[in-house]
Amino acid sequence: MTKIAFLIAVSMLGLNTYVFYFMGSSEQLPPRDSFDSFPLVVGEWECASRERMEDKIEKRLGVSDYMICSYENEQAAAKWVGIYLGYHERQVREGAKSSAESSIHPPRHCLPGAGWDIIHSEVTTLDLPGVPNAEVNRLIIAKGEARQVVYYWYQERGRIIASDYLKIVYLFWDRATRARSDGALVRFTIPYKRGGEEGADEAFRSLASELVPVIPEYIPS
Repeated sequence: MTKIAFLIAVSMLGLNTYVFYFMGSSEQLPPRDSFDSFPLVVGEWECASRERMEDKIEKRLGVSDYMICSYENEQAAAKWVGIYLGYHERQVREGAKSSAESSIHPPRHCLPGAGWDIIHSEVTTLDLPGVPNAEVNRLIIAKGEARQVVYYWYQERGRIIASDYLKIVYLFWDRATRARSDGALVRFTIPYKRGGEEGADEAFRSLASELVPVIPEYIPS
């Protein structure tokens, strides 16, 4: 390890200790709407019913509130788009004596564990209502013959973040300066057949342009 890398590691460890043990009791939880009221019909897209995770999975993720739904549109290039919105009201320990944490799990780490291979990964720029010129992640994943396009980002305290590293930096900064560590993972998943990648992207933009402007009511800035 180089001297610079060592100093960075020590600095991050010091900040981590400061946030966990000296600021753990003063965290602010901003008001927000529950995902129970999240719209199931937007534009030409409709979700028949919300999905629920098994209790053990929900506990392992440490999520405070979430929305899982498959929106369908028979007129779209891809007939359905799955969304996952996972809100964490805090992502650090609740106090000096607590070991409970609920940091967001990066999809690029979880997908291979679920049997999906990431065959393409890029950071792309979105220009949608509510997220003008925002950088987000775009993946192509495969499992056997199945293919999916995945768009995801971290929506945290007024920021749209693609980078796992920047997410951590902003988390500690906002915890220290704003007494907040709340945030969410926003993920869109679009299955497609070979040759249908462009249609999957079109379906994402169609649904995202309807849903993204609504998200701040449920994920506070």
